[in-house]
Amino acid sequence: MTLSARLARIEEICGHEFSDHKLLRSAITHPSAVEGEPVDASYERLEFLGDSILGSVVALALFKTYPDFDEGKLTRLKVSLVSGMTLSQVGQELGIDECIIFGASETGTGARGMHSALENVYEALVGALYLDGGWEAAEAFIMRTLKPHLATERAEHPTNPKSFLQECVQRDHFEPPAYKVIGNSGPAHEPTFTAITLVDGVRRGRGTGSSKKEAEAAAALDALERMGYTHNGVILQRKLG
Repeated sequence: MTLSARLARIEEICGHEFSDHKLLRSAITHPSAVEGEPVDASYERLEFLGDSILGSVVALALFKTYPDFDEGKLTRLKVSLVSGMTLSQVGQELGIDECIIFGASETGTGARGMHSALENVYEALVGALYLDGGWEAAEAFIMRTLKPHLATERAEHPTNPKSFLQECVQRDHFEPPAYKVIGNSGPAHEPTFTAITLVDGVRRGRGTGSSKKEAEAAAALDALERMGYTHNGVILQRKLG
């Protein structure tokens, strides 16, 4: 796809005709494609700005939409919506993946590289929309693209399994959980890690993921289920009373 075609397609996705096409080009350019060029040639600075705007728009929308939700539920719902997993999924659905400009060094990174890029470009587009069209343009894009992924049950799930498990076990007077990576398989560009969770020296959970962090989070989720703090991923409030 030519550069002009990429820019035109991104404008369609954003629902906004940009005055500054240099800004738009930066928003879809991976750092690997502009090595040695000024820092504003890639999406990194726009991503920084977009992340803050995204959080503010989502927080305000949830605050207005759910007047009966407490801080905990609002936080869990917000984090689930602005998580890398959600933004990457939304970016894929919108077709952003076809428009990203990559450099040769990113060739072969596969799904993991695209997952990260989609998240980053989504946030960069929010930043670019804000700079080119103001708060209203950024807000309209966020609400249109994230609203289909808004589900109130997300508020009942722990957004950070490791932190939530630590909170639970400390309230029940256990030692803080410990994590150990016990396996690593698969090719170098797409590995699979296996981790376990230990509480008071006893194995409580096991999980796998494409990174050590993901494997530990999966192990924490497993431990939460096995120890009765969640059921089918839903927080059991009675355990925290």
